[in-house]
Amino acid sequence: MLQEIIEKMYIDPDLLEELSDEQKAILFYKMRQEQVRRWKQEEDKREADEKRKPTKPSKPGTKNVCFMHGKDGKEWVWVMGDHRNDRTIQQILDDEAQRNADTQADIELERQRRSEEQEFQRKMEEEQKRFEREKAEREAELKRKEEEAALYASLKEAREAAKRIEEEKMRSQEEVTLRVNDLRKKFAVERRKSMERVETNKKRRSSELYMKWKHMRDSIDKQALETSKEVEPIWKEQEKRAKDAEVQMRQLARDAREEVRNSFRHVARNLTAVSAFASGKDKPPLPPKNSEKIKAHKRKSRPPRPQNRDAIIAWFHDEERERSAGLDPQTNKPAEWFHGIIPRMDAETMLINEPTGSYLVRVSERVWGYTISYRASDRCKHFLVDTTENGYQFFGTNQIKHATLADLILYHVNHHITVAGKEMLLKPIGQIKSPPDYYDLFKNRRSESTSL
Repeated sequence: MLQEIIEKMYIDPDLLEELSDEQKAILFYKMRQEQVRRWKQEEDKREADEKRKPTKPSKPGTKNVCFMHGKDGKEWVWVMGDHRNDRTIQQILDDEAQRNADTQADIELERQRRSEEQEFQRKMEEEQKRFEREKAEREAELKRKEEEAALYASLKEAREAAKRIEEEKMRSQEEVTLRVNDLRKKFAVERRKSMERVETNKKRRSSELYMKWKHMRDSIDKQALETSKEVEPIWKEQEKRAKDAEVQMRQLARDAREEVRNSFRHVARNLTAVSAFASGKDKPPLPPKNSEKIKAHKRKSRPPRPQNRDAIIAWFHDEERERSAGLDPQTNKPAEWFHGIIPRMDAETMLINEPTGSYLVRVSERVWGYTISYRASDRCKHFLVDTTENGYQFFGTNQIKHATLADLILYHVNHHITVAGKEMLLKPIGQIKSPPDYYDLFKNRRSESTSL
């Protein structure tokens, strides 16, 4: 019979309205079982296809990672410090620091050696230029004397003068050569001393750099230890909050599972009752009496998004006023943080000059719900609040549901909205104009319990 009803529903969906509550419950239960069966069948088929699917060969030129394997056939793993010949991390860091210090000392002293070499070369060139200049002056003087002797002396005297000039020229040439050789020897000695000095300074400079690095590392370790002592209480507090939130989420999950179990038990009882009633043997048993009656909030069928401002006002009057949305539970008056249907830009204008943590709650223009506009350190953020599940919660998965809008706001005064942003509602922003922007939401109420 149920199979026939299901087949007819695919042809005429209006048949659902003709069924009783028991038949609807049984129908939905059977449909859910069929959905689960098909889902499991698809999952099994997909897993079988993946096992039969051949692996694609790697493209030529692609990089692959190959792990070494031990005697047991598993990946070979080396743990530093397990072997007797393994060095400690301190020894490895010291060796690396020593190598870095030696390299830096080589670079610095090589730069110094090149500078001294250039200075020696410059002095050598200056001395050679001075010797050449003195040589040219002597040659010019001897040539002048030779010309004077040729003019005023006899032939014999001219020859003797030329001979003396030639001998003097030879002596001058030998003197210049000796001086250049002495200068080169002197520079060679200076270069050798410079190299020895560089080699000596290399060890000293390497030791200085190593000690400097060691002191710097000790300072960093000390600073890190002090920072860890300061951060540890904050971390413990955050861990405690995370554990509390996890406990609360687990409790909510347990409550949801228990609610699902109770619904399945109720469906099973109804199924048994309908079966007994259909067989004609016995009358269906009376449903058990519940000590607590859960009153579900009735909602009208609405489009997915609000069409205009009038539709939002009608929704608030029809559904949210009965739930005291936007009211302070202690004073039963509009809360300081509550605002009406104001656009996003107006909310950001009100928050732009406020400190971080300031917030306001406005009726959303995009969804059947609300928007929390929050002032972050760098910009304004907007969080949508969903009201479609008989409660108030943020859009997304694994969100905590609250009974009232005020409960949601009060909860996030002490708990972060998101883990990454760590937003906490610290300072509510109230009205800045008169009449307030929520005036059209509360006017013409049957029971004037709120003061505007």
